[in-house]
Amino acid sequence: MKRIVVTVVAAGMALSSVANPANAAPDKHGFDPAPIPWGKCANAGLASRGAECGLLEVPLDYDRPGGTKIKIAVSRIKHKVSDDKFQGVMLVNPGGPGGSGLTLSRLGEFVPDQAGEAYDWIGFDPRGVGSSVPALTCDGNYTSLNRPYYVPETRELEKTWLARAKGYADACTKANPQLIQHLKTTDNANDMESIRKALGRDQINYYGFSYGTYLGQVYSSLFPNRVRRMIFDGTVDPRRVWYDANLDQDVAFDRNIKVYFDWLAKNDASYHLGTSGDDIEKLFYAKQAQLRKTPADGVGPDELTDAFLQAGYYVFGWDNIAKAFATYIHNGDISQIKKLYQDGNPVGPGADNGYAIYLATQCTDVQWPTNWTKWQIDNWFTHYRAPFETWANAWFNAPCLNWGAKAAKPVKIDGSKVGSLLLIGETLDAATPFEGGLEVRSRYPHSALIEGVGGTTHAGSLNGVACTDDAIADYLTSGKLPARKPGRRSDLRCDPVPQPTPTATTAAKSLSVQGAGRALIRR
Repeated sequence: MKRIVVTVVAAGMALSSVANPANAAPDKHGFDPAPIPWGKCANAGLASRGAECGLLEVPLDYDRPGGTKIKIAVSRIKHKVSDDKFQGVMLVNPGGPGGSGLTLSRLGEFVPDQAGEAYDWIGFDPRGVGSSVPALTCDGNYTSLNRPYYVPETRELEKTWLARAKGYADACTKANPQLIQHLKTTDNANDMESIRKALGRDQINYYGFSYGTYLGQVYSSLFPNRVRRMIFDGTVDPRRVWYDANLDQDVAFDRNIKVYFDWLAKNDASYHLGTSGDDIEKLFYAKQAQLRKTPADGVGPDELTDAFLQAGYYVFGWDNIAKAFATYIHNGDISQIKKLYQDGNPVGPGADNGYAIYLATQCTDVQWPTNWTKWQIDNWFTHYRAPFETWANAWFNAPCLNWGAKAAKPVKIDGSKVGSLLLIGETLDAATPFEGGLEVRSRYPHSALIEGVGGTTHAGSLNGVACTDDAIADYLTSGKLPARKPGRRSDLRCDPVPQPTPTATTAAKSLSVQGAGRALIRR
């Protein structure tokens, strides 16, 4: 899974109810953190907004709260309303797992009608991520150019990828054998509870994107009385964590890349790639085969696939990818495709932090199949139906075969005691298929689901769709949810994030790409 870092949340509830939840369950957390020592933020964007930053000390192992400690990087942008209108703290997680959320204390400024100003917005880097201490890194050059072909058409290719995946897993064990034992979603949920305590609040509000919706599910199942309001955008299906979820993605991404090819065909006047989506798809796979035989400036078939993958996640970046592909097709210039790949897959010391944490969490939240034969059967079967992403996704997750930390049993997700949840998702979201939102809605009786009808964008709220964003503002202001409708369905139907209008008028030699525009992390 990948996740974008968002660039840009009961009516008449009194402030006292924020601080004193009714019928609070006994505290089973077992750790009392010291207050966060706030100071200036090193990040310029946070500093310019008057944010505060600090490191919160928490146990490496919550079963041994007196043992080894680690530090969680936290930021805060305080409320801008009078204290009598203060709505509490809002923790934000961008997804991943492995996404840095430290700068997401800025998210409140994107909520319409200044509805975010009544909250203290709390960004944080989960344990092992970014500015948290220590940060996990295993092999910063793992995504270097011209890797072996994803599709294991020969036994040699299969053995090569299995060795690469095992090598990465072994490198993570060697890098920090203690830390990788304690990077489960339950550990992150306990860290959120420590943040709540350190902030001196009896309840939190929460905004989670993608994997962050699963973190919110786990937190609210473990600490239901500590939740006030929650927003999940791009909701993980708790029944499919995590092996099955990736197979679901493969089929959905194959569908969405066809939607993108159809958009390219509709805009042939700008890109001159063909007037049929089917023909453009054939052109893509022909170029993929050509790059397998003769890589161009280090770009092989895998890099081409990964450069296009963002188009399956979001409509953001569609124009840039189209320009890059048109330049390659018409001028033989691969440089813009290469840039798209490298923007999403940097190399160098520490560059793999997001990927390392992704694996450390997903590989240990639940036991993955340990028999490679099952992976072979499932992925070949899926590949024949959905060739675009299946084997790329399989190898991305293959280190879980040999991960050096013990897996746990997943938390039973139960939202029956949670008072309020707003769910958001687009109909054709490939990273977290819409069925996940429907399933979580069924488990949280005090929830409502907004559907971006027909859209393919993953976790795209607060990007200017008035129907969705205004509902978020209403919810954050008053706690009002869209009226819940009977049956297994969405409760409010909105427009999706719109497909872009091409900015190119010709596929000229001078076309330039500014990169994907959004940082991608698997989730």
